[in-house]
Amino acid sequence: MKIAFGNDHAAGELKPLLLELIGELGHEVIDVGVAAGEAVDYPIPGEKVGRLVACKEADLGVLVCGTGVGISLAANKVKGIRAAACSDTATARLIREHNNANVIAIGARIVGAELAKDIVKAFLTTDFSGDERHVRRISLITEAEERFGK
Repeated sequence: MKIAFGNDHAAGELKPLLLELIGELGHEVIDVGVAAGEAVDYPIPGEKVGRLVACKEADLGVLVCGTGVGISLAANKVKGIRAAACSDTATARLIREHNNANVIAIGARIVGAELAKDIVKAFLTTDFSGDERHVRRISLITEAEERFGK
C-alpha cells in the first residue's frame, strides 16, 4: 500500500520512528510533512494528506501534530476523507473496522513513541469489516457530506 504521511513541527522526534515502522510493514510512503526543526501550520499537511488519499494517490494516511485533533480536522475538510484522532490501539482498530477511516491522526504530545507505533500498526493492519450496519452508517456520512457540499 501507499501511505501518505504528514506532520507539523510537533512530530519532530516521532516522525522518523513512524516512517521506519511503515516501511518495515512493507508500505511505500509519500511524505508531505516537515523535517525536525522546521515549522508548518498543521492544516497544510492535513489537507495534503487528505487530498492524496481522496485522489487515490495514496491508500491511507497517517498524520501527526501536537494533539492529532487539528490536523485531523484539516484532513476531514477534504471530500471523501474519514480521519480520526486516536490515542489508543483499540480505537485505531475500530476506526478501520467500523468506520472505514482512511486517515489516522496521532498527537505527538499526547502519546509516547512506542504507543504511537502500536497505534499506527493497528490502523494499517486492520481492514474494514464490510458489515451491513457499518456500510449503512458510512453511507449516511457520505450523504451528509454531499448535502452540505463539502
